[in-house]
Amino acid sequence: MPRIKTQAELDQFRQDILAQRNPKTPCITLCSGTACHATGSKQVAAAIEQAIETQGLADAVDFRKTGCHGFCEKGPIVAIDPEEICYLQVTPEDVPEIITSTIKEKKVVDRLVYTDPNTGEKAARESEIPFYKHQNRLVFGANRKIAPESLQDYLAHGGYKALAKALFEMTPEQVIEEVKAAGLRGRGGAGFPAGVKWELARKAQGSPKYVVVNCDEGDPGAYMDRSLMEGNPFGVLEGLLIGAYAIGAQEGYFYVRQEYPLALENLGIAIERAREYGLLGKDILGSGFDFEVKVHRGAGAFVCGEETALLKSLEGKAGEPRPRPPYPAVKGLWDRPTNINNVETWANVPLIINDGAQAFADIGTENSKGTKIFSLVGKINNTGLVEVPMGITLRDVIFKIGGGIPGGKQFKAVQTGGPSGGCIPESLLDLKVGFDELTKAGSMMGSGGMIVMDEDTCMVDVARYFIDFLTDESCGKCVPCREGLRQMHKILTGITEGKGTEGDIGRLENLAETALDASLCALGKTAANPFLSTFRYFKDEYKAHIEDKRCPARSCKALISYYIDPAKCTACRLCLKNCPDDAIDGAKKTIHIIDQEKCTNCGTCFEVCPAKFGAVIKLSGEPVPPPIPQAERTIIRKSKKK
Repeated sequence: MPRIKTQAELDQFRQDILAQRNPKTPCITLCSGTACHATGSKQVAAAIEQAIETQGLADAVDFRKTGCHGFCEKGPIVAIDPEEICYLQVTPEDVPEIITSTIKEKKVVDRLVYTDPNTGEKAARESEIPFYKHQNRLVFGANRKIAPESLQDYLAHGGYKALAKALFEMTPEQVIEEVKAAGLRGRGGAGFPAGVKWELARKAQGSPKYVVVNCDEGDPGAYMDRSLMEGNPFGVLEGLLIGAYAIGAQEGYFYVRQEYPLALENLGIAIERAREYGLLGKDILGSGFDFEVKVHRGAGAFVCGEETALLKSLEGKAGEPRPRPPYPAVKGLWDRPTNINNVETWANVPLIINDGAQAFADIGTENSKGTKIFSLVGKINNTGLVEVPMGITLRDVIFKIGGGIPGGKQFKAVQTGGPSGGCIPESLLDLKVGFDELTKAGSMMGSGGMIVMDEDTCMVDVARYFIDFLTDESCGKCVPCREGLRQMHKILTGITEGKGTEGDIGRLENLAETALDASLCALGKTAANPFLSTFRYFKDEYKAHIEDKRCPARSCKALISYYIDPAKCTACRLCLKNCPDDAIDGAKKTIHIIDQEKCTNCGTCFEVCPAKFGAVIKLSGEPVPPPIPQAERTIIRKSKKK
């Protein structure tokens, strides 16, 4: 391909692309991120291509396989522009009707549009769907519109305008000042001001200097960076180029988890495309700025999300953190000045340069500017990726965008900030989402995980689960983290098994305080948050487990029993057939009973018992009623009238 040598050539190339595209031409975009791949988007894509061909529409319709659209609960998703028609949970069998009705006849396929589970109201356009209409998708919005491997798509949507502006209209210092004025804070967890970080790296002595993209996203339930990298790698690359120019770096690295094959594939294509067109390499756009980038595959260690551990891994050493100072901005990769930001932080940079610092700073709270992408998962109706303005309340995210809690259950808590974050209770649902606000509540922003929990969630077990995760992921370099977490997990496990003692809380608090004060890196310093936040807001649950040997949520296996209510049992035999331990006795027209000595509390009987009967009951702390006598177990049904 011809190399783009100047800013004028870039502008002309963009105009040529736009001239070939009619905005009125129907454009079908199919979510082809990892989540939709799992639900069949590849098969849907093949069906769309075949239908377009067989119906003679090859020259009349544009079709793009794009990145994640966000509404992962309802994938595969097909969107049709310019009308913004949005079809959910599309199958290959639906495609011919979509092409015939929507593309040819301009009719909406009613059965494929969003239907509100509470009101039954339908919404055919994306902007009308509650999940989308309450968002502000400045960074993530391009995912729905561009094919991730297409430089032409990215340029058609304004790509590389920011880079050209930075290279030809701004000095490196002006770029840094613009990022500082915008108030952009790192989206990877720590929330350190990005512009300040860049300035430190620029002023640091030594060369060469490096810039690094941290895509080692390891939080359970979080996939924001993965989806950005899969869907818009050019946007991340452009942000990195601008940062490199500002800092004075000529070499950069993408550190991507090995578990992200699609992100690695799309990123590799984007890098090659940029290099072919002269947007990467020597003398970019004739500006005299040289920059090259390499991709490093991370092995999946959670601790490598910490920047000093990541740098050790990049150097080919064990991914362990080191003491700071010196900070990476001064002494980082191979002891040279290095700037590390996560994927989402870099992706925000072109927006700031294009629209100006003030437009970015006008969104959010006093100390948290712009938007933030969250992975909204757990016990919630609408799961997926959401981009919201800083300052939005947790209530709006969970109930307006997320659609509330399924099954008529009550909201109990939301965990933010990943495994090192904290759990926020219902009483704080009106808390504004921001770095400082979440920290004051005992949690943190983290990289953007948001796990919703309902009334059936045991908060003691939640603390045990996340401490267990962090115990496994600790690099083991420092004792307070390595041994402290192990002991915390042991104590919490004992509490959930009914073995808790009065002194357990004091021991947990001492271990938490030691880890906070003496751990080497942020993993250890924040690792006690799951315990501290759950104990802060749910003390009664800890008390019930320790003093009463009872789990209020009826969740902890060792503290619950199952019992079949004789008055509700219909002898349907579902529990009998599915019990893996042969712990249920029953037959046709015979009330079933559970042998408590054989029962392992697996919960299968509770899960398979039809809700309309509700015969299997969970008990915790209450005595199990004795089984009814054999003579009283026969069910006598009245005969039906003919």
